[in-house]
Amino acid sequence: MDYDDEQASRQRAAVETTASRQAVTPDALLLLRVAALEGEVASLRGTVSELREANEHLVLATVNAETLREDAEAANRRQNEFLAMLAHELRNPLAPLSMAASLLERTSRATPQLLDLARVIGRQVGHMAHLLDDLLDAARISSGKITLAVEPLLLADVLAGAVETVEPRMQERAQRLSLALPSDLVAVEGDRVRLTQVFSNLLNNASKYTGDGGQVHVAVTADDTQVRIVVEDNGTGMAPDVIPHIFDLFTQGPRSLARSEGGLGVGLNVVRNLVAMHRGGVTADSPGLGQGSRFTVVLPRSGSRPAVAAPVARPAAAARRRILLVEDNPDTCATLAELLRSEGHDVVCAQDGRSGLVAALERAYDVVLCDIGLPGLDGLDVMRALRASTGGTRPLAIALTGYGQADDQARGLDAGFDAYLVKPIDAERLLALIATERV
Repeated sequence: MDYDDEQASRQRAAVETTASRQAVTPDALLLLRVAALEGEVASLRGTVSELREANEHLVLATVNAETLREDAEAANRRQNEFLAMLAHELRNPLAPLSMAASLLERTSRATPQLLDLARVIGRQVGHMAHLLDDLLDAARISSGKITLAVEPLLLADVLAGAVETVEPRMQERAQRLSLALPSDLVAVEGDRVRLTQVFSNLLNNASKYTGDGGQVHVAVTADDTQVRIVVEDNGTGMAPDVIPHIFDLFTQGPRSLARSEGGLGVGLNVVRNLVAMHRGGVTADSPGLGQGSRFTVVLPRSGSRPAVAAPVARPAAAARRRILLVEDNPDTCATLAELLRSEGHDVVCAQDGRSGLVAALERAYDVVLCDIGLPGLDGLDVMRALRASTGGTRPLAIALTGYGQADDQARGLDAGFDAYLVKPIDAERLLALIATERV
């Protein structure tokens, strides 16, 4: 298009625009503006509708998230309640087994074979109690219910406690355990009970997957900031695909048909979580199946000097005590009463809470041993009523129960118990408590 044509086109457009403006009357202009406003209103309504719909989706998502959170919390509470009840119900039959084993060991006419059988029963009861503790600890850790009593500890003392726990099992299988410790004293900051549990679990795992006559080796090295503890065995080893999941809950190593090893698959999960709570880490590795396994724990080294524990004096033979035993399980009641009588004590039994409280109020006792889960009136109510009613000498009160969580123990002590023992009861500990004048 040349210059003249372009100019002509612009003139025609200007004329058409002027004509159009002249043709639009005020009423028509108003109608146009109203139509434009109606369009904007419709657009705003659409936007408001979209926002309202989005807000409804957001509210619904929030409600669903809150419902899911509440459902998860409720499921967690039910799981913990179930595990606590499971532990209680399983500990109840373990208690008379443990007492029966203690009685057999104290029998004056026991043959060496009978003593061996009693020790086997005792070891297996302890093993079952350990499995229950691991199961409950896994649930407590997942819900944040475990707290640590941290103090400077000599690592050698912690390892000695762990070895003492697993040594009977290893001796039973003719396994050799060797320890290589640094020449200088190595201390860590930790909870004595929980760190002992970490290393007893690792040693128990090594024993479990090592054949009869096998070897387990523990080596400790340290620098200025860290302590490294390696637990190594020459057992079944681990396949490469198992190692990344070995610390997951309910994961288990390989089992052979020749020696089927039990377990719940929670011990190593507890190890990992407890080590993490101590600001440390744990790893696992293996050259392969049939070539053994190695677990390495790294913990921060403590610069503090642990307090030297005073030697524990062995209690002298207890004086004859008048004991009230309140226990609703007939086998537990019978075996425990027989154990106490064999030690020279005078024992009266009651098998429910109300009759136990009546017996406690009728005459004075030196010691009251009371189960918590009793029919009619539970042990906590028995103790509260007894503490409120006793006007004379206050008896030593010891709770015997299958409820072993920390809040259970706190409630027991708040109710008036002087000591709280979880089933299966350690007979030596119970007798030592009874031998004291007061707790």
